[in-house]
Amino acid sequence: MRDLLDLYRAFLSIRIAEQLQYRVAAAIWLIDIALSPLISIIIWSAVAKSQGGMVNGYTISSFAAYFIAAMLVNYVTDTWVFWEFEWRIRKGMFSSALLKPVHPVHGDVANNLAYKLLMLFVIAPVTLLLVVLFHPVFHLHWWHVPLLLVALIQAYIVRFSIEWTLGMVAFWTTRVSVLNQLYVALLLFLSGQMVPLTFFPASVQIVASVLPFRSMVAFPVELALGTLSLNEMLSGLAVQSIWVVLSVVLLVVVWRIGIRRYSAVGA
Repeated sequence: MRDLLDLYRAFLSIRIAEQLQYRVAAAIWLIDIALSPLISIIIWSAVAKSQGGMVNGYTISSFAAYFIAAMLVNYVTDTWVFWEFEWRIRKGMFSSALLKPVHPVHGDVANNLAYKLLMLFVIAPVTLLLVVLFHPVFHLHWWHVPLLLVALIQAYIVRFSIEWTLGMVAFWTTRVSVLNQLYVALLLFLSGQMVPLTFFPASVQIVASVLPFRSMVAFPVELALGTLSLNEMLSGLAVQSIWVVLSVVLLVVVWRIGIRRYSAVGA
């Protein structure tokens, strides 16, 4: 464990230095992160006003709270590694990662965490601005906080593991963009990023709950809003825990099978 901590400390210092070289790209990513909740809040606030101030149990303040929470949860759990896997294999860059004495997943985790640490100094004022503009209402109690932290950690592990596994499809075919886009579309709707899951029919909500999508975003958001009962919180954490185990096992199994098929290529 001590060696692993030293490894991540070294990885983080390198990745942060790398991220600082791409300040313009970081600004573009930030605009994307901030615009999504801003547009959603404006649209659904207008809908709520046209419906007498409430839609499906959500008021204007509730919508603001939901999409601000969704922005923050997505910021914590978001990864992009599945987009890069294909490129790294096609360019032959994955070979150098395999020569290192540590699993490549550690470098990707460190890179992701470095980005989040840097963006924290910008996402915080954006959040504050949205709070001032839209006056969200949260019902979060102090005892929700440790449960929320556990939910965020588990959501990150599930999302990262599944998306890293998705990226490994590139071991079998080096053109996986269509599959990635299909996954993103499903994630957008079934994780509650587009609208709260309660807006969908019961059958869609069940699918989102059975699959890992709700555990990735919607459940931590609902927990942050403070609208869940204690039993709902505990059952949600239990489902997340199951998906943590399944996603990590899936990553390990696919890695062991896929790495045997890997052959270095270059452009």
